[in-house]
Amino acid sequence: MGYWGYFVVGRSERRLAELGALSAAAPGMTLHETTEDGWQVWEYPNAPDGAAGDVGNMNDLAEETGAPALFGYVMDSDCVVVEAAAPDSGSWTTCLAREAMAGYLGGNEDGLAVDDFFLEPRDAVARALAWAAESGRDASEERLLDVLTSDADPSAEMLFFRFLDRLGVVPM
Repeated sequence: MGYWGYFVVGRSERRLAELGALSAAAPGMTLHETTEDGWQVWEYPNAPDGAAGDVGNMNDLAEETGAPALFGYVMDSDCVVVEAAAPDSGSWTTCLAREAMAGYLGGNEDGLAVDDFFLEPRDAVARALAWAAESGRDASEERLLDVLTSDADPSAEMLFFRFLDRLGVVPM
């Protein structure tokens, strides 16, 4: 059984877990990584019973910090739901490891597919480039597209951190 849970990414002079936008999740969050320029990655695993708690709202986090924010929800180390927001460029949602995500959506009673829920890779690249630019980062379209079309090898967590590296937020 793989990992289930959130990674919360934002930039602030304060610890993200101290912010009102994440107050519901704060007791269950642990700091995973920080960078010299204020980026923080926090981990919020599912509860032991497998239930996903309320991590908060990335739009509220972006508003409170005045900087872009990003959530990655890892599903059994197979795939990741990526939710991102920035004060100026807005919010967007995509996924990593699309084929694995399709497996989770396969039993959808409405017959909806991955592209009905998440931005397609090329559209996600455009939004990710705007997000990175608003973060003061210079990201590569080609390198982002590579991550957005890759499988989770060896894990979805590693793919998510490769995505953060491609955004220029947290180097691998």
